Amino acid sequence: MNTESRPIKEKLFECKGQVVLVSEEFRMASNGHNSSSKSLERLISRRALQMGSSAPCKTWALGFFCGVCIVYLFGVALPPIHILMIRSVHPPLRRAILLNSTSTEPGGATETDDLSVLQEKIEISTNSKDINEADKTHLYNAWSTLLDTTSDEIMKSSDVPRPPHLENCRLKWERNKKFDSYSDNGVFPPWTLWKGSLGLELFNQNYSDSEEWRQMFFRSNAKSDRAPYPPWIAGSDEENYPLTRQVQRDVWIHQHPPNCSDPSLRFLYADWERLPGFGIGAQLAGMSGLLAIAIKERRILVAGYYNRADHNGCKGLARSSWSCYFLPETSADCQKRALDLMQSKDSRENGIIKVKENYTSKQIWAGHIPRIWGRPWQYMQPTTEIDGRLVKNHRKMDRRWWIAQALRYLMRFQSEYMCRLLNVARHSAFGMQAAKMVLENVPDAPKPSISITESDIERLVWSEHKPYIPGPLISMHEVIDETKLYPKWNFYFTNVTRQDVNVSMAMYEASLGRETSTNYPLVNFIMATEADFFIGALGSTWCYLIDGMRNTAGKVMSGYLSVNKDRFW
Repeated sequence: MNTESRPIKEKLFECKGQVVLVSEEFRMASNGHNSSSKSLERLISRRALQMGSSAPCKTWALGFFCGVCIVYLFGVALPPIHILMIRSVHPPLRRAILLNSTSTEPGGATETDDLSVLQEKIEISTNSKDINEADKTHLYNAWSTLLDTTSDEIMKSSDVPRPPHLENCRLKWERNKKFDSYSDNGVFPPWTLWKGSLGLELFNQNYSDSEEWRQMFFRSNAKSDRAPYPPWIAGSDEENYPLTRQVQRDVWIHQHPPNCSDPSLRFLYADWERLPGFGIGAQLAGMSGLLAIAIKERRILVAGYYNRADHNGCKGLARSSWSCYFLPETSADCQKRALDLMQSKDSRENGIIKVKENYTSKQIWAGHIPRIWGRPWQYMQPTTEIDGRLVKNHRKMDRRWWIAQALRYLMRFQSEYMCRLLNVARHSAFGMQAAKMVLENVPDAPKPSISITESDIERLVWSEHKPYIPGPLISMHEVIDETKLYPKWNFYFTNVTRQDVNVSMAMYEASLGRETSTNYPLVNFIMATEADFFIGALGSTWCYLIDGMRNTAGKVMSGYLSVNKDRFW
């Protein structure tokens, strides 16, 4: 029989040559409330009643019809059964926007949203719990107090529930330092296929004596031709720019020689740009150009004075250093070696060490990028939309690819100070929502006398999850004035005065002070790179750099909507 001529809402079941048509209307009828016999009659096609006389088919039909009747009885005739579910860690899908690299969270799904309809059909047990504003405020304030601590009490306090939107910055920083340095006996960092704390702790315990397993999971050989696995890259290879993992590993190896005192090593020492009017974006672009020069000339880049870290928030050796916000571009031994060579006139004259002034502005800002990886930018996926069209290629693809790689390397690991700044920002933006979510899911507040002990799965597995933020999250650049046109959305902004078009960058930053003018842009930058989607202007250096960070963080397929019609670099 030709089944293609059957109506769409009918399925065919064949039993020894006999064709039985069973209408799919039973599925729709089960959602109704009409208990008349006509509803059941529509469940079975009249042609199904005209079956053959074979005993097997009669047996099959009898069993099938009994099943239909049972489904009908429990799905239609009887009252609906309420399904109780334990709510997940994250709340239902909601809309949110980061505006000017700040975060927003709307009031929730509308009545017409599919998710709202689904939530109405599934009764969640925790929804009946009454959470008042006083309870949320109390928990929010308790978390706010913990933000001022200097250790990891945020995660270990026993008298308040754990904040899902905050990170254990001390633990994260200590772990990242292990991933960013050789061990005491000179062994390559523990970059394994086991993620995070699992690789640092359990892998060594289980396989430290197995050379076969070490060769399989450890990338202990810097010259290995196996796929590199630098721990700061997220997502699959297809979700990042081409060769991202290989480039990141190679750059790290280049910048971290095992022996910085090797007389064959050469260095490039460069302070960060500090001319008036140079914003953070320009500084990052300039240092990316210097890193390209260093790799082409087989020199180790050592970054010097960073004026934006010259404030009281950056303590000790981190003051006036990039390491105040991110782990340094090279090891402390190589930094010391470079400073020693700077004191030697012979070393400078012989070219063992060079400085930024040895190169022209064109070489730094528009020079050729390294070609040691070939031309991977030719294979970048066209995921940027400009003026309604995807950009397949342009004359600056090589620079766009390299800036993304250089920036990802320079910002590969956050410092403890940077982590705490992000904790404060997330708490300000999402703290009340996180408090509501926790109170809905925690049966009773823990008693102060009860100490909290982390289980292995909490400490080694769940600790690898990123801090909670609402999602999907959209980051938008410089459209604050238009937010009033969208009353159904809630917008969050960094509480910092914006730059007026008639005020220069130097005057604007001076009005904010060194610490604020550095901290809040970097926080906004990182939060924008973590958003699910981004809308900006690629003609802006700031947006251009955010795009690069996202394309080396597993977000290539999120795309990029640029408001520029003629600029993409």
